[in-house]
Amino acid sequence: MRGNFWIQLVTEGIWFVSQIFLFDVIFAKVPEINTWTRYEFFAFMATSMIINTLTEALFLPNCANLSESIRTGNLDFVLLKPIDTQFLVSFEKIDLAAFSQLSFSLTLLGYALWNLGLPIGVIEVGLYLGLIVMAVTFFYSLMISLAATSVWMGRNQGLQDFWFYITIFARYPRDIYNGKALWGGSALLAVFTYCIPILLVVTVPSQVLIQKALSPSWLILIPIAAALGSLLVSRLVFQFALRSYRSASS
Repeated sequence: MRGNFWIQLVTEGIWFVSQIFLFDVIFAKVPEINTWTRYEFFAFMATSMIINTLTEALFLPNCANLSESIRTGNLDFVLLKPIDTQFLVSFEKIDLAAFSQLSFSLTLLGYALWNLGLPIGVIEVGLYLGLIVMAVTFFYSLMISLAATSVWMGRNQGLQDFWFYITIFARYPRDIYNGKALWGGSALLAVFTYCIPILLVVTVPSQVLIQKALSPSWLILIPIAAALGSLLVSRLVFQFALRSYRSASS
């Protein structure tokens, strides 16, 4: 276990440094990327990493384990316990090694904000933290809903791939996807803003913190509505999946 922790720590550190180096090289050639300056983009990158770290550390191992518990029948023992099943399977364990990236992310965020030199007050910080919670809630809801489908699909091996592909799109600010082609940036922008708003749940918190204007301003409401709505839907999906579950003894 200790060896795995240090291996993951080193791996996360290498990935973090490589990302910083890549965009540092890009910003050495251009002053901004579609209205995002160097330190604004680093603030966004740090926000994305914070959201990913919290989601992966708290929920990804548990959601992945839910699929295996359904397949093997170990979910029977969870159902017998006098506690809400979804709560128990969601918080069964925490990946402490994944939290290592949180220190990298906070350091990058502090570095970006210090260079931006913005007068950040309590309101901005409070709203930022609240939107971070909304983003984590949204991604958790997607995870637990997908994991619950194992009741009908058997072994669900697509959870890790799903999370990887989703986070690829969320690694870049929403403005970067602006484009003229129907099936190019504009299509991705529309789908991941209004259908599955993964761009907004990451971009909006960073824009609020660095005081970068939202256009239109009401977009700030979408991450909140998406988080609460997806949480409700995930609860319904999970409860419906439990009603369809057949225990190992049945």
